[in-house]
Amino acid sequence: MAAASTTKISWRLQEFEAHSRTVSCLALAKSSGRLLATGGEDCRVNIWAVSKANCIMSLTGHKNPVECLQFNMSEEQVVAGSQSGSIRVWDLEAAKSLHTLMGHKANITSLSFHPFTNFLASASMDTNIKLWDIRRRGCVFKYKGHTQPVRSVAFSPDGKWLASAGEDCTVKLWDLNQGKTITEFRAHTAAVNIVQFHPNEYLLASGSSDRRIKLWDLEKFTMIGSLEGDASPVRCILFSPDGSCLYNGATDSLRVFGWEPDRCFDVVPVGWGKVSDLTVCNQQLIGVSHQLSSVSSYVVDLKRVKNSGGSVIRGIIQDNQPLTEPKDPKGAALRRNYERPTTSSQRVKQCSDADRRSPEGERRSPSEDEADEKLSSAEIHNAEDYKEIFQPKNAISRTPPRMSEPFPAPPEDESVLAIARQLKDMIVPFPEKQQAQPPPLATSTPVQRVEPTVVSSGKRPAPPAVVPVPSDPPSSSQPPAQASPAKPKQQPKIILSSRNEPIGLNVADFLPSPANHRAAALTDEEALSQIKKGHDTMCVMLSSRHKNLQTVRAVWVREDVKRALDTAIAMNDLSIVVDILNIINVQPSLWKLDLCTTVLPQIDKLLQSKYESYMQTGSTSLKLIMKHFWMLISDTLKASPSVGVDITREERHQKCRACCKHLKNLSNIVKNKAAQVGRHGSAFKELQLLMAPLDDTL
Repeated sequence: MAAASTTKISWRLQEFEAHSRTVSCLALAKSSGRLLATGGEDCRVNIWAVSKANCIMSLTGHKNPVECLQFNMSEEQVVAGSQSGSIRVWDLEAAKSLHTLMGHKANITSLSFHPFTNFLASASMDTNIKLWDIRRRGCVFKYKGHTQPVRSVAFSPDGKWLASAGEDCTVKLWDLNQGKTITEFRAHTAAVNIVQFHPNEYLLASGSSDRRIKLWDLEKFTMIGSLEGDASPVRCILFSPDGSCLYNGATDSLRVFGWEPDRCFDVVPVGWGKVSDLTVCNQQLIGVSHQLSSVSSYVVDLKRVKNSGGSVIRGIIQDNQPLTEPKDPKGAALRRNYERPTTSSQRVKQCSDADRRSPEGERRSPSEDEADEKLSSAEIHNAEDYKEIFQPKNAISRTPPRMSEPFPAPPEDESVLAIARQLKDMIVPFPEKQQAQPPPLATSTPVQRVEPTVVSSGKRPAPPAVVPVPSDPPSSSQPPAQASPAKPKQQPKIILSSRNEPIGLNVADFLPSPANHRAAALTDEEALSQIKKGHDTMCVMLSSRHKNLQTVRAVWVREDVKRALDTAIAMNDLSIVVDILNIINVQPSLWKLDLCTTVLPQIDKLLQSKYESYMQTGSTSLKLIMKHFWMLISDTLKASPSVGVDITREERHQKCRACCKHLKNLSNIVKNKAAQVGRHGSAFKELQLLMAPLDDTL
């Protein structure tokens, strides 16, 4: 933790002059995250190592400004599209131009390499999309359908589909085998700037100038999410490598989104302006941006970014492996995954011979290619870096290595850190994030908290009890009544579930002041202002909580209580989990062994919470599990192995073993809590007696 508080979460890696004229486009190598290509109005393509400001190689040959760049999957080739519509492919290892592809009549706006073959897709301002065979140096197929310029193209991970987005506000999905449109999505209200396929699932994301990111289910061809970005058009999005979240490179910030339900996990301030490209490597996100002739690269430490509400579930399954739950809780199990082909062969719809011999000039004669190669060149500016990165070493390894070291984080300036903490408390744009986080940092502004509904036996849930909670430790301007500097070692303060005064407000501020302190008395306006402080924030938090509970309820109605609880846990908000537990605690018939494996890790958090109501709910759930399931768990673990293969028994044995492991951990927590003095200590002593049989187990 100490290291996390002394290093930056995001920082600028370097800034350098990339071209003699204005930089027009950037592209990061997605596999290694260590190569950068820059294109400029000087008609050059320059290749850089992300961590160095020395140009490795400069590629010439274009006669017009370079508008678009892309590395292939192996990072051995780079392709560049120009303002005139020409496309050039360079071999970086051989340091030479391979081919020039002609056919588009206007600016090239997007390029994408096929994941397995030598096909290349290009999009242009001429509204056409072309599929090229790089080896044969010709156009394979032309896709027509957009009525305005096409801004982005992307191949699906299995290489069977091509997605395109255009200024006509549409997203189109093309079948490469049939050479025709599969479907068209029309929910955007402005130009669509980018499309990205999910790395595993049949899911597509599109970002638009209407400031929204849409998510499309490619099995049902329906929209399953609409995420709102910042005040600028969405131009840069990237799925995380495991597909658990979506990164949006917004203006001067990184936004981390989840879907089903739509939510923002985190917002990280990054001073990159308008970011041009993103990639992820070694749990770091690298972003690049340009302004005039300079290029800047930035790094975000993803280990300190909240990027998934499903990490808790994955941790449970990974530790104990009792269940075959989906890897991601956001409906991933209900959606198909891509099937990668076992061979590199890919069948696509091809143009007729007449189309290939069209006067557009897609097929060029060998003499024309030779003339172009003479005009183009690869100038190596840094021989050492070129040999280290591009020259193959006996075809066994290449540098940069696939598992290169992460970039070291610079130390955080304490004054900047303090300001950031204050801003984090003052600005609350995403209530889910604030509710999900315990207050570990000492801040100067009280953080408000919504406590869960307490459900008594046989009664319907009561409305949420809304109470403000002071930050931990309390601010000096509003000291709590119990605070005393004479007791440096105090038990953590427990916020009682029943109280007759609000948390975060000092009652003495509203009583008549002593004679010697008349000058410091609050006026009526000041008193009202203090009472209203945080009201808007609390309303936003309650609205968000109500929306989350509606989502959980819908899952419960559609599926079952187990999946509803999984959804609540995925929201990473203990108050939602407690609300659900308060309901099922009074209905023991709903409990199953599967449910125990999900609830027990959450009880660990509840028993160690500072909220009394959380501890009470956790204790009730733990008592219920011990009373109704301990005998089953114990008997299953002590039973002798059966003869033959009994899959059902084996699954039950794994679940019981996972429950026993969690119960032993909880037993240690209960023993420590039972040593406390007061009613909480007494409650935990009762729980300790109930868990005594655990000491005799295996």
